[in-house]
Amino acid sequence: MSLKKITLLKEKIEDFNSYPFSLPFIQHMDQLDLEYPVTFFVGENGSGKSTLLEGIAYQCGFHTAGGSRQNSYKLDQSESALGNYLRLSWLPKLTNGFFLRAESFYNFATHIDETEKIRSTEYSNYSGKSLHHRSHGESFLTLFTQKFASARGQSIYLLDEPEAALSPARQLSLMRIIKDLSPRSQFIIATHSPILLGYPDAEIISFDQDQLQPIDYQDTDHYQITRRFLENPKRILAELFHDDD
Repeated sequence: MSLKKITLLKEKIEDFNSYPFSLPFIQHMDQLDLEYPVTFFVGENGSGKSTLLEGIAYQCGFHTAGGSRQNSYKLDQSESALGNYLRLSWLPKLTNGFFLRAESFYNFATHIDETEKIRSTEYSNYSGKSLHHRSHGESFLTLFTQKFASARGQSIYLLDEPEAALSPARQLSLMRIIKDLSPRSQFIIATHSPILLGYPDAEIISFDQDQLQPIDYQDTDHYQITRRFLENPKRILAELFHDDD
């Protein structure tokens, strides 16, 4: 594990009432220590987990719409609002890695097509064909199994909701990929997936309180709500739709 600490440079923030500095976790954050090769960010929509992950990607030099240090392409709103207010502490410093942003992956795939027109490398890092010529889930897995696996040396991978394109079975495949790569790589993953959160020997950081804090897998809403539903879907649906009777 190489990225040891994320420090928020509060002295540089001029207005805590503007987004994203108005987010509760930023109001209370000084630093976040990372102690595991795999760390998950969890929280409700709008809690700020993707915002922090994007800021980390910015400080790593990765394209904030998705990509690595080698990827450069234009996309509106790809500038991180938080990135300039973070300091990353490394041992050792890593330059290899990738930021996967599910919501803008289409743009990354288009960028790769445009790059291939110039380089003509026959999609050597992507199993020989365009990511657009695969299903969404297949293109994600191609990135994981080909691009990530071919990286040399230690790497850091920042994944923002990778489950968005993956079936439950494919999410299990991603867990296997993480396991295979984790001896020489570090992962920070923002997710809503109760499957991915079950990855063993990982730390889960909750964004649902004012302060960032570790949480046990079984205590996450993702686990508890999913378990309640699977154990008794009729009861949950009856409670959900009771006003319609």
